[in-house]
Amino acid sequence: MQTIRLNNGIEMPLLGYGVFQVPPQEAEKCVSAALRVGYRLIDTAQAYGNEEGVGEAVAKSGIPRDELFVVTKVWITNAGEERAAKSIEASLRKLKTDYIDLLLIHQAYGDVFGSWRAMEKAYRDGKARAIGVSNFQACRFYDFASSVGIKPAVNQLQCCVLAQQNGILPEMARYDTKMMAWGPVGQGSQDLLDNPVLARIGAQYGKSPAQVALRWLIQRGIVAIPKSTHLERMKENFDIFDFALSGEDMQAIAPLNQCDTGFRNFADPDYLRRIIAMFPDV
Repeated sequence: MQTIRLNNGIEMPLLGYGVFQVPPQEAEKCVSAALRVGYRLIDTAQAYGNEEGVGEAVAKSGIPRDELFVVTKVWITNAGEERAAKSIEASLRKLKTDYIDLLLIHQAYGDVFGSWRAMEKAYRDGKARAIGVSNFQACRFYDFASSVGIKPAVNQLQCCVLAQQNGILPEMARYDTKMMAWGPVGQGSQDLLDNPVLARIGAQYGKSPAQVALRWLIQRGIVAIPKSTHLERMKENFDIFDFALSGEDMQAIAPLNQCDTGFRNFADPDYLRRIIAMFPDV
């Protein structure tokens, strides 16, 4: 598995398996399947409600813990130093692990600085190997990263060939913060899966548009976490390390960018109300 070095020196796999919207009762089965395919990075979150399933799969896998990279995220309702600290302990118990490889603030709302203090303590205590943020847009990211002691190792954002996140890269580069892409194949968007440019490029290598889209990300040094509950799709998404896109291929993909910052309006108060209502008591 190819890796990327984070700003604190640890190595993170460039490809992982995401479990957003994987039902809790299916999470163990799906993560176990992903681990058998060869995935070693598993991305979950408190809000997903499936940390226990992830923990069971990891514990039963027989894979040494230091060969795995587990990611989880502190939810909005757990923001603040005291609440975040308690939620981190709860996540550790649910995940059946002594440490989390990457711990993120899930959304840029609530007392994020209090949450960060709790996360910095978890990092110093060895309960988190790296800490970062998720869904922090450029101005919010700059304000946050310029104000904290330990700089975010990762910013997880919606990123794919249709939402390329070029604008935030210079701000993240100031702190050597790496990007992690959720929705890396457009969350099943037909605009991506049926894209003629991706299809044409993929035909050269015997690869699907989704595989080309994932390869485009990792060649940019962006960690991708595709999600699927289907074994064959898990295998297809994993099978991207036996080819490389040319410079010409990369240039042909660049104009596919439809909305650089992604397709979620994080500045919309109604959006915030909706997502809090979705996960009110995490």
